[in-house]
This record gives sequence, C-alpha cells and structure tokens, in this order.
Amino acid sequence: MKFIDEATIQVLAGKGGDGVASFRREKFIPKGGPDGGDGGRGGNIFAIADRNINTLIDYRFARIYRAKNGQNGQGSDRYGKSAEDIILRMPIGTVVKDINTGETIADLVHHQQKILLAKGGEGGIGNLHFKSSTNRAPRQFTYGEPGQEFELKLELKVLADVGLLGMPNAGKSTLIRAVSAARPKVADYPFTTLEPNLGMIRIDQNRSFVMADIPGLIEGAAEGIGLGHRFLKHLTRTRLLLHVIDMAPLNEDTDLVHEARALVKELQKYDQALYEKPRWLVLNKTDMMPEEQRAELCRQFVDKLGWEDKYFMISALTGEGCKRLTYEIMDYLEQNLPPQPDDSLDSDQPSI
Repeated sequence: MKFIDEATIQVLAGKGGDGVASFRREKFIPKGGPDGGDGGRGGNIFAIADRNINTLIDYRFARIYRAKNGQNGQGSDRYGKSAEDIILRMPIGTVVKDINTGETIADLVHHQQKILLAKGGEGGIGNLHFKSSTNRAPRQFTYGEPGQEFELKLELKVLADVGLLGMPNAGKSTLIRAVSAARPKVADYPFTTLEPNLGMIRIDQNRSFVMADIPGLIEGAAEGIGLGHRFLKHLTRTRLLLHVIDMAPLNEDTDLVHEARALVKELQKYDQALYEKPRWLVLNKTDMMPEEQRAELCRQFVDKLGWEDKYFMISALTGEGCKRLTYEIMDYLEQNLPPQPDDSLDSDQPSI
C-alpha cells in the first residue's frame, strides 16, 4: 500500500430536521390540540484513531464526507429520526487542522481515541411544546439548525520513540534491519528510502521501543533539494534522535564534519524544538575502517565536530556494537518517560 501522510478533506455534518405545526383531528374529539413533533438531529462526523491503519491514502481519493440530515417531525406526536453518524478511521499519529483558521482540532495519539470533527444540527421544535393555558392552539414551530462544515488538513506524524537522522546512504535502513524485524529497502545508491519505516526493537519480554527511519536529508533541503523537509515531521514525536554518520563514504574527499554540521543546520531550519531534542552520534560502517585505527579515527572525528555528548561506534552490516546501542537506548527511554496523555481530550463534544 502506498504511504500517504497528508490529505485535505471537507466534512459537512447533517442539518437538523424541522419541527412541525400539526393538530389532532379525530372523530368525536373536536378540540384535540397540538400534536406536532420535533425534528431529528443531523448526523455528526467523528474521527477515531485505529492502530490497524498506517496511511491516509483513503482520504486522498475520497475528500468530501457529508452526513445525512435529520428527519422532519410529523403529526400525532411523532418525532423525526436522528441521522446516523459518520466515523472516519485514521492512523494513530494523525493531526487534524482547520485549514481556514490553522487551529489544531485533534491529535490522535492512542488507539480508539474519538474526536468530534463536525457537529450535526439540532432538530427543530414542533408546536406540541408551545401549548400553554393561554395558547391552546399554537402554530409556532422552529426549523432545524444547520450542521457544521469544515475544510480540514490531515497530517500523519508516525509514533516512534527513537528517530534515525542522517545523510543518504549513511546506513539507517541497514541499522533498523539489524536491530528489528523491519525490512526496508537497502541498496548502494542515495535515497533508497522513499518513505518512513518503523521497527520494533525488543530488548526482552517486557522491554521494547519503536525506531523510525526516514529518507536521508542533505544540505539545501530547506530549499527543496533532495526530498526536502517533507519527512522530518515524522521525527517530531520521538524522544531521542540518532544522528547516523557514514564513516566510510564512497568519495574519499567527503568532509564528514561539514556534512554532519550541515545536516544539523537543516534540522534547526525546520523546527527549533526538533533541533533541541536529545541527539546521539552513531558512527556507522566501522567494519570498513582499519581495525587498529578504528577507535582513533572515530575519536578524531568527534573532536573535530566538537561533540561532547554520547557517541557509539557500530557496524549495522555486521551487527557489531548494535546490541550495546539498543540497550543504552532502552535504559535512556526508561529513565525519561513521556508525559501521560490527558484523557480529558478524548471527548465527543465539539472540538471546534
């Protein structure tokens, strides 16, 4: 299935049914009085997070969602039937925004979270409710209210604990293949990865985390070079970034320090909050370096970069150093737990 992470839709809730002015007319009952019923409620439109969906492709082709109107009231105290609600199932991690105002309507972060996108109009009132001791034959009634209408932007941001960041061909896909059951495409040319990939890394029976691999970022991405910044949004929910460095590039004249700094600058251009996330250096492809010089060459690189935080030397191809890396990540995540979701956000009340 094609990975689609953005879509624009229009939601139109149903109009409420009209009330009715009616009077009881039966044989031998000349003054039956008012008996006009109320109109039914228009259909609502809800969004529900579903862990079994991982793309917004359904909303790329079907863009208009219109709920039915409520039924009008009738005589003989008969109320109109309320219209059925529409349920839109979306991947976990979907952010819903009002295009006209830019307001975030919903952020679907856990399974079965339900949010009201557009509220159906209330039904009108029949003349049955207007009778009184001084108004025994009321002819008043009200019309149903219109339903809400919105143009919405859907944006999928994958949910992962750890994100892989690096230049094309740095070995990010090979790393996620080495530590999880994910099988992204791997090849010896740039931009092999064209869409985000998720992998579950299981340390033991009760300890695991999710890692996200996105297409490589290159200098000038902010100006649209390469795949640009399109996929960086998938790292915004992560708690830790791994900056993967190719220590054995095909071009021996490559300035690794310049590339590493350029990528960080692109990260900062995109989102300051993403730039400020905890980030570890992962020096990959060390199996292609002379074994006796490996540690010294890596240390020289780290010193030139001016890096003072944690770094790891690994070979995603052979698996060397990967186990230690995953255990360190697990320990870090357990020591830095995310805030618990606010259940008060899960509401069937209008969010708009």
